[in-house]
Amino acid sequence: MSSTADLAPAGRTARPDAGVWLHGVVREADPALLAATPGMDGAPVRAVPAAGLVAVVSTAPLAEYGEEALRRNLEDLAWLERAARAHHAVVAALSRAGAVVPARLATVHHDDDRVAGQLATRRSELTAVLDRLAGRDEWGVKGYVVPGATPRSAEPAGPGGAGAAYLRRRRAQLTAREEGQRIAADAACAVHTALAGHAVAARRHPPQDRRLSGAPTAMVLNGAYLVEQVTLADFRRLVDALAGRHPEIRLELTGPWPPYSFAEQRPPEPALTVREPAC
Repeated sequence: MSSTADLAPAGRTARPDAGVWLHGVVREADPALLAATPGMDGAPVRAVPAAGLVAVVSTAPLAEYGEEALRRNLEDLAWLERAARAHHAVVAALSRAGAVVPARLATVHHDDDRVAGQLATRRSELTAVLDRLAGRDEWGVKGYVVPGATPRSAEPAGPGGAGAAYLRRRRAQLTAREEGQRIAADAACAVHTALAGHAVAARRHPPQDRRLSGAPTAMVLNGAYLVEQVTLADFRRLVDALAGRHPEIRLELTGPWPPYSFAEQRPPEPALTVREPAC
């Protein structure tokens, strides 16, 4: 569900100074869960039922979440992080209770009627996605280059003095680095192919820049896998086996996550990426 600021006047509005922030769509929502889950304004989230589905929303004061305010705030990284955490906390709570189609960050409607209209218009699509996600979770596997895990060639000998020897060493170092990156990229492709064969669906996102990953070495795999809950133990064992089979990359399993990567056909990419090796 795409990021929008749908704020043209229409329908009923709970508050004239507030819009409706959409967190996600489920088949049914437990009132106790909603009452215990704070939304964007700190108040509990609420349900907007329509067309046999339920949209989980929270009140979004226009002073902070209106169209102009959103345009400004989305450029503020501190604000963006707070908003993303609040939104994700709701989606994660819904995901723990059952299948959910997460809305993208900053999907804001004018009123409940607009939200209900979206449920009715997209009922077939949303129902199909919920059916596909039922009983399944998203798991992430990241792979990072392990320096020194690939064999190094001996320092080349040759004529000349110290300057020539330095240049030969530098060329050898660059060659070894390129070879190491190639071997790591090949390993990442092999790992992703194996994991995708076990998963219901798989996505290979562009590797994150180190400024996002926080890792000391380059990321060569940023995979997302939709895994049947009943086969999770087998998936974990496969990750462990692949880590032993490919020591040139360090694998990191994370999850379960709400199914952000599988709620749409073309999931959004990270803001900062590096080129993804081709499999």
